[in-house]
Amino acid sequence: MNETQRAYVTWPTENIPVSAEADVVVVGGGASGIAAAISAAANGAKTLLIEQRGYLGGMGTVSLVPAFCPFTDKEKPVIQGIGMELMERMKLDCNEDYRKEYASTLDWVPIDPETLKRVYDDAALENGVQLLFHTFVYDVLLSEDRCNVEGLIIVNKSGRSIIRCRYCIDATGDADISALAGVPFQKGGEEGELQPGSMCYLLTNVDRKRFRRFLEETGDTGQLHQMVERAIAEGVLPEGRKSISGLAWVNDYLVGVNFGHIFGIDGTKAEDLTRGAIEGRKLVLRQIRFFRDYVPGFEQAHLVASGEQIGIRETRRIQGDYVLTASDFVEARSFPDDIARNAYYIDIHLANSKSDMTFTHLKPGQSHGVPYRVLLPEGIDNLWVPGRAASADRAVQGSLRVMPNCFAMGQASGTAAALALRSGTKSRGISVPALQQVLLEQGAWLGESYVGVQGDAGLS
Repeated sequence: MNETQRAYVTWPTENIPVSAEADVVVVGGGASGIAAAISAAANGAKTLLIEQRGYLGGMGTVSLVPAFCPFTDKEKPVIQGIGMELMERMKLDCNEDYRKEYASTLDWVPIDPETLKRVYDDAALENGVQLLFHTFVYDVLLSEDRCNVEGLIIVNKSGRSIIRCRYCIDATGDADISALAGVPFQKGGEEGELQPGSMCYLLTNVDRKRFRRFLEETGDTGQLHQMVERAIAEGVLPEGRKSISGLAWVNDYLVGVNFGHIFGIDGTKAEDLTRGAIEGRKLVLRQIRFFRDYVPGFEQAHLVASGEQIGIRETRRIQGDYVLTASDFVEARSFPDDIARNAYYIDIHLANSKSDMTFTHLKPGQSHGVPYRVLLPEGIDNLWVPGRAASADRAVQGSLRVMPNCFAMGQASGTAAALALRSGTKSRGISVPALQQVLLEQGAWLGESYVGVQGDAGLS
């Protein structure tokens, strides 16, 4: 049924109670949201974090994405601050074998999702963040000139209510709050194509030592690629992604898996998310059969859990004060208003089973700047949009979208909101040098030229 055919019902006017007030409301508890909330609260703002699930973590816990993407440029860490501190806390809360293996690892660190949930809870509460789970934002309340978000209409088991706020951070990943507020955005490629979703999962009763021996005997992972191609030819696996490099070993008998695609999923549509969940679980079953029959060490593999939601790589990208471009990435540009650095490669997954993946890497030691302006949505003065919906072209979104970058953009957004509150101004009125100084003092890394003023203050 299209929009012109849709039936409508008139709902009676009602008075909606105000259930809470906050200086800063953060919507979405993924990497960008948890960093934004912690930084806003730690810098003195009364902060409320709204999350639709019963726990924080976003794609890393909701969708079981098995590992953190790199925090380094292959020579040094470029994502520091809150994001790295949270990852290190997760390591410390894992078992002894895990701690020993990954103590000095900063790239592709496996995620233990249950541990990460607790770490995020503790870090948020220790820093004074108020949490509200199991809650959706239904609509936004805008000022008369429609330039400020004054409140959010929320829906949960307690009913429908309003949360008033002075500042808002849209960390939904899909720019949901921005779209409700009328911010212009782009979605997908020139023909509307979107990167596919993936249903990630955890397997137990696997034998990592046997799997490693197989890799050593065959020389490299090329044999795995050939196995996938043979399984596709034999009808065991569907056409699509041929790499199973996305294995993250939590320990010798438990592994997180990111393998395979579900095509044509728009993560802003409930119908598509429903189809993605159903098709994703069916694909997981086929993949487990493949692992058991083709891959040494997986003969007795058992499924522990699949993602509550299919993992989403791409939906909306806001129109911000600046649009970060592929040339900015390739030329490793810096900007006077940098609030983060990024070294992760451009990683655009195939839009259908016959197309190719796109990769563009920077040289080791290189990174580009992420300017404050990409967080500022056009037309709204008290809203920030960190994470994969930040203002960038499609190519750069394929690089910015990963969790370490989301942490960094979230920390900058929350810090900026606290500074705006302190000075009684809006998002565009704060002092960017002051923002950069606070970020440095609280552990962020903004490039070589800032090293001399970098601080070591961390989470409480």
